[in-house]
Amino acid sequence: MSKRLFSTRRWLGVLAMATIMPIMATTAQAQVFRQIPSPPELSLTSYILIDATSGEVLAEKNPDETLHPASLTKMMTTYLTEAELHAGNISRDDKVLISEKAWSLGGSTMFIEVGERVPVGELLKGVIIVSGNDASVALAEHIAGSESAFAQLMNSTAQQIGMNNSKFQNASGWPAEDHYSTARDLATLSKHIVQDFPEYYDIHSEKYYQYGVDKKTGKPLRRQANRNRLLWTNPSVDGLKTGHIEATGYHLAVTSARDGRRLIAVLLGAKSEKQRADDAQKLLTYGFRFFENVDVKKGGQPLQTVEVWKGDISEISVGIAEDLIVTVPRGSSKDLAATLTINPTLEAPIEQEQAVGSVKVMLDDELVTEVPLIAQQSVEKGGFFKRLWDSIVLFFTGLLA
Repeated sequence: MSKRLFSTRRWLGVLAMATIMPIMATTAQAQVFRQIPSPPELSLTSYILIDATSGEVLAEKNPDETLHPASLTKMMTTYLTEAELHAGNISRDDKVLISEKAWSLGGSTMFIEVGERVPVGELLKGVIIVSGNDASVALAEHIAGSESAFAQLMNSTAQQIGMNNSKFQNASGWPAEDHYSTARDLATLSKHIVQDFPEYYDIHSEKYYQYGVDKKTGKPLRRQANRNRLLWTNPSVDGLKTGHIEATGYHLAVTSARDGRRLIAVLLGAKSEKQRADDAQKLLTYGFRFFENVDVKKGGQPLQTVEVWKGDISEISVGIAEDLIVTVPRGSSKDLAATLTINPTLEAPIEQEQAVGSVKVMLDDELVTEVPLIAQQSVEKGGFFKRLWDSIVLFFTGLLA
């Protein structure tokens, strides 16, 4: 029996091969702390708390209930504007002609005037910091030609990033029928705002904004404050957006970075500004206090070498595309284990980054997460005799397994 035939018998006659690797804790622990309290009970219509890196949901209540998002709508307006800036389709210095529609909308405003030409960068600040309805419409018209066309972009983008229960009718969150979102979808959008265009994210932590001058007196118009109270009370909070509409109450999307972690909370349906801020603080405290992140495996690094049949080479290395980070109850990291499950008979051709198995991360008997295990190089078909010989070996090995 050939050496290769002997070495591969353990691969065949089973669906997969599993390699279990304990995961070392990344932080010192005095003792295992596995029992954690339930999330705080909050009198909100809906909320969700997620870890921004792992995407793990740490607490939730009715996260998929559809509600009018009010000015949290402007997060999508912000995201699309930043995407256009990042792509080079517009620039911060572009002068936007303010239409009568933008000027006359009412509600929150950054005090722009009809016929004025305002830089995109200033309008973006007006949307993010002071929730300007006028700035939102102006950006929508500049990017798409009309607010209705911009709403189409909002909805297509929502689908692309996984906001499956959202629909937008306008750029500002002005009351409208068939305009809705969910806490889960808005958390997804928040995560994309933080991660996709970090070059613009610092605007979200600015506490005040002032634009323009009074035409009669020549004095600067009044300075407006960001409505996110946590920017003043919690130094780790650096965004994201507030909203309010009579029909659904006070909303907040908030994100906080501390000790190398970032949490995102979305709260919908609070009864007051104070409640939404207080409840958000409770959720953030809960998430940071009772959970931790563990670096399981690095992306792009070989995790194992596996045999390949009928190819121009006989083995390849496999790994994962991105760093694998999980969020678990604090103190439980030493009980994590990663299991590599690999297709037992990999046959050429194989493309680079093709899925050839999976990595499962388990905490005791519970699946924490599962990600694809991918080939780190491509394999072309071998010559005729190589393919014939491997076919024969596989046939007889299957009989002997």
